[in-house]
Amino acid sequence: MSPAPVRTSVIVVSRHRPEHLSLCLRGLAQLDHPDFEVIVVADPEGLAVTEALPVKSILFDEANISAARNAGIVVAAAPVIAFIDDDAVPEPTWLCRLTTPFADPRVVAAGGFVRGRNGISYQWKASQTDQLGVSRGLSVAEGQATLLPPPPEGAIRTEGTNCAFRRDAVAALGGFDPAFRFYLDETDLNLRLTTSGGLTAIVPGAQVHHGFAASARRRADRTPTDLHEIGASSAVFWRKHAPADAIRKAREALLEAQRMRLENYVADGRLPRAALGPLILSLTEGLDAGEARPINPLPGIGPASDAFLPFPAGPRPRRIIAGRIWQARAKRAEAARAVAQGAVVSLFLFAPSIRRHRVRFHPEGYWEQSGGLWGKSDRDQPAFAPWRFAARLRHEIAQIAPFRGL
Repeated sequence: MSPAPVRTSVIVVSRHRPEHLSLCLRGLAQLDHPDFEVIVVADPEGLAVTEALPVKSILFDEANISAARNAGIVVAAAPVIAFIDDDAVPEPTWLCRLTTPFADPRVVAAGGFVRGRNGISYQWKASQTDQLGVSRGLSVAEGQATLLPPPPEGAIRTEGTNCAFRRDAVAALGGFDPAFRFYLDETDLNLRLTTSGGLTAIVPGAQVHHGFAASARRRADRTPTDLHEIGASSAVFWRKHAPADAIRKAREALLEAQRMRLENYVADGRLPRAALGPLILSLTEGLDAGEARPINPLPGIGPASDAFLPFPAGPRPRRIIAGRIWQARAKRAEAARAVAQGAVVSLFLFAPSIRRHRVRFHPEGYWEQSGGLWGKSDRDQPAFAPWRFAARLRHEIAQIAPFRGL
């Protein structure tokens, strides 16, 4: 018998992206988990999205995600706190899977897998970090959760858009460090949590789809527009965790890595060469600023200031709808009606082509996968495969079934 779901507070931080926040909340409403609350920490535009929803809303309009997350922790009334970005949408089974490992008292943190903008490829699986904040991938079994102890002089890393922690462990450490305004904030917390000796669970089945929406630091295609905070947060991280004699080389390595990254954007035509100088300057200025940024002691966070506020979710019926691409209008209307009737809907639209597949969570609340009947839906498939419609549909349903709860 599976352990009972762990009561959880889901915290979403949003700033100047109300449309994305609305989609994220719609996805949270389809979660199977029967016992969670939602806390939205957002600017006035974001809070307007939550007015008709049973969520805890906190006004916060500063460019500091660590401070915003701490504001959410203050009112979080569950023993486990989970985080998802406003430009991400969870699969319906996400929260149940992510929080199940906390039934083991040794577990202090958990992280799941993150799919990219096409809804199929992975942005993030599993990794560990060292004292310089450099991460390397970890190989884990993808059919089950893996419980990992802290590695020597490092930590198992979790990704901010798909992670969970024991509230009491994080609160005792003072939460996230506001000296990190958006970069390396979770990695810093991962390292500080290692002092407890607790385990981190990597949960491949706990999946979210991350859109990488535009922000003050990047365009919608992920092209950077400012590197100041990457530099500043890196410098703060090294001051807190790195051996003093390693910092100079770490700075040189970061500058070189970012130069190479920018050159790739130039080669792709997404960035004019004239932009390289100003971007590298923003990085070096950020590094200098981070060397002088105050690092203050973090007072512990007390018990929740607000009572638990249940969010109305829990198990819902599943519905599969499929058709040819020329039936898209009718099939999408059918999917929207099924969502309105309370179902979690997966819509498949196949075209007579070899076009690659794409998965998205539609604004009307259903999951849509579209692509060529003979095209690739993952990178290991051939560019062309002679599928028949029914067989292709069965294959794609089997691919998503573990995450969609089919």
